[in-house]
Amino acid sequence: MITNVPASNAAQPPDLSRPVNGKPAQESLRQGPKDVVQISSAGQSALQEATETHEQTVKEAMSGDIQAQRLLAREAAEKASGL
Repeated sequence: MITNVPASNAAQPPDLSRPVNGKPAQESLRQGPKDVVQISSAGQSALQEATETHEQTVKEAMSGDIQAQRLLAREAAEKASGL
């Protein structure tokens, strides 16, 4: 037999915006184990090269950095060809 359950007796989903223990959610996340990541020097160099500005590249090229000179030459060729 099927009976209707009044809305006042229906189970309500928990309010996930408030943590159960009353502490802010960010604090409870910080208490867990922490992973340590080490980036190799080659990885650090690659990241630095990838994030440097055009002005930094020009400065390095003017001081004799072959990689920076090649990058500027490639950019100039792409600009000239319309890519």
